[in-house]
Amino acid sequence: MVSTGAVPNLAFRRLRGPRSAGEFAAAVRRSAREIGEQVACDARYIGRVESGEIRCPNYAYERVFLHMFPGATLADLGFSSRETVRGRGARATAEIPDTPPPPTLHSDTDEESDVLRRVFMTSGTAAMAAASLGFGLGTAAAAVPAQRPAQRRVGEAEVTAVEKAVRQIRLLDDRHGGDGLYRRAAQPLRAAYALLDEGTTTRRSTSDRLHAGAGELAISVGWLAHDSGRFEDARSHYAEALATARLAGDAALEAHAFCNASFLARDTGRPRESVRAAEAGLRVATPLGSPRLLALLALREAGGRAGLGDRSGCERALGRAHEAFGRGTRDADPEWMTFFQEAELEMLEAQCWSALGDWRRATRHARRATQLQDPHFTRNLALYRAELTTDLAHAGAVAEAAATGHQVLDLLDQVQSSRIRAMLSGAVRVLQAQHGSPEVAGLLERCTEMGV
Repeated sequence: MVSTGAVPNLAFRRLRGPRSAGEFAAAVRRSAREIGEQVACDARYIGRVESGEIRCPNYAYERVFLHMFPGATLADLGFSSRETVRGRGARATAEIPDTPPPPTLHSDTDEESDVLRRVFMTSGTAAMAAASLGFGLGTAAAAVPAQRPAQRRVGEAEVTAVEKAVRQIRLLDDRHGGDGLYRRAAQPLRAAYALLDEGTTTRRSTSDRLHAGAGELAISVGWLAHDSGRFEDARSHYAEALATARLAGDAALEAHAFCNASFLARDTGRPRESVRAAEAGLRVATPLGSPRLLALLALREAGGRAGLGDRSGCERALGRAHEAFGRGTRDADPEWMTFFQEAELEMLEAQCWSALGDWRRATRHARRATQLQDPHFTRNLALYRAELTTDLAHAGAVAEAAATGHQVLDLLDQVQSSRIRAMLSGAVRVLQAQHGSPEVAGLLERCTEMGV
């Protein structure tokens, strides 16, 4: 919907000329590829710009538009200045990583490119440590390999910088997906491992925190690789985290590494390996006192067993997962598990039934996941809807599948995830047999416009 008081952008409309909104959106995507950007532009986005709903584009779109119209300014294109849009009143809702407000589904000023410039360390001694270690993500800095510190003493500031980097990556991943983050996130990972290799600590507690932080950072970067389809990179990062955990004797980190390795194995068609990794994670995690961690690892095992076609083994693992989940939260629950709420449990169970070909059950659980998911976790909302689209398509609920597919496309302007796009593409292939339906025809047309 157009916000009240929106002023149409006539200048931008004139630049489109006789082309349709869809044709112009395709030209925007082509221009983006020319300069190495990735934007999910479609006719709906162009309409929002022209209606005045989008007063200022995000940084990625700005670079594309200025590339398309050399010599023009944002004002020439009919946009307001970013300072005007993000004035004192807007600043209360701007996306600042240290105090993130809930983003809206159609916010075009709270965007990934701006946040990436400020993602790590914004104040205090942690900022100074991060700067010295190359933890910034500015465009120029991101292209420069992290400097390896020369036998420096590692203290609170450096360890805090590593831990904060992990939290900021997770925050951005929750909102934007892995595609746009992975390359830049590799820089602080190199710096963290340089500290492990060449730094010295005076306290065992500091050393333990540094190992844990570096390992968690490796898992976070591995997840970004996983989500963006770089599976071999993800496998390498998870193995690095596992090795770090074993060297440090950190059972919690080891369980996390096995959990992610199991997930990756399932996604890459190695279900037996997925089961083995989940079982190894369960053995390590059992003494840690976190029923939620055991529930998630049981779900990983269930996913692997579903991939093997082992329905009874999958059902047993799902039963253990529900039993452990029902025991509630504990102080021992790892920090990284904040995403694991009931919506995620429903989603992972839906994927099990999907792998077993039980589309009715899969649809029921996927729909429940979308209903339960916190809308602030934009990436997961898109993911759950993509799963629901797939399950509905297989179940023959064509109109609902098409409607849900449109909801996924609505979020791809904010979420850059090759995994989600691949899921939606698979659902579209299933629906193509239903091309006679006007709902499906509309979805296929829009997917083609957006390159899905």
